Amino acid sequence: MTEQDRNNLVELQRIDLKILAVQQQIRDFDPLLGEVEEPALVLESDAQKTRTRLKEINLEERQLELGVAEKRERQKRLDERLGSVRNLREEAAVSAELEMVKQALQNDEQEALSILDQIRRMEGRLEELDEAITEARGIVGPRLEELISGRDTAERELGALEQDRENFVHKMDPLEIRLYEGIRRGGRVTAVAALTEDGACSHCFGIVPPQLQNEVRHGKSLIRCEECGVILTLTEYEDELTGVMAAEESVEEEAAVSQEVSGETVDEDQVDE
Repeated sequence: MTEQDRNNLVELQRIDLKILAVQQQIRDFDPLLGEVEEPALVLESDAQKTRTRLKEINLEERQLELGVAEKRERQKRLDERLGSVRNLREEAAVSAELEMVKQALQNDEQEALSILDQIRRMEGRLEELDEAITEARGIVGPRLEELISGRDTAERELGALEQDRENFVHKMDPLEIRLYEGIRRGGRVTAVAALTEDGACSHCFGIVPPQLQNEVRHGKSLIRCEECGVILTLTEYEDELTGVMAAEESVEEEAAVSQEVSGETVDEDQVDE
């Protein structure tokens, strides 16, 4: 492995660490945005529910109006018919039907008044919610714009880094890239680690056999740690590789938290069963 190959592997890992850092930065914006938007979102949810219910009630009120109009017309016809009955039996029948229509009409009119009152109160509530939403958006607007701008900047930075990585990889040996990517597969951060001055792998701190140490320092092949599998490079690159362990620990902690939450969910489901 030439000196340039070593440099390339170290530089590629540095780029990947930057990508991981920016990806985490972008993820960190989501809870911040949710926290800032939550008050306005709650109000908007209430307003949407109120609008939906108001629409339903208005439809009910219109249908009731049609029913009232139909009953009034029916009452009018029965009143006219009552004036032209020919016997007591027919008069009794018409009167009974007329009384039923009047009672039904009275009930519908009372219900219509009740619905109109609900509509007025609901329209007042909706107006209050809209005012509260406007006020909430005015308060959180600057902070929200700041967070969105920060996230957009981070996403542009991520795009530039990913493009830099793609351009950089094209200059590297495909076999080295395949080995490097294979080591990092599954979310692993460290693929390249320095050989310390005392002959240990700086990733797992396992002692590297003297023959392999010599090959790392003077050979031209890719040498991997027998303990953890990372590609070993010269001690002089140790400074460039600083931060890899911290980044890997951060990723492992996130994975552990995610697994713990998943486990708790499974346990709750089992309890429910």
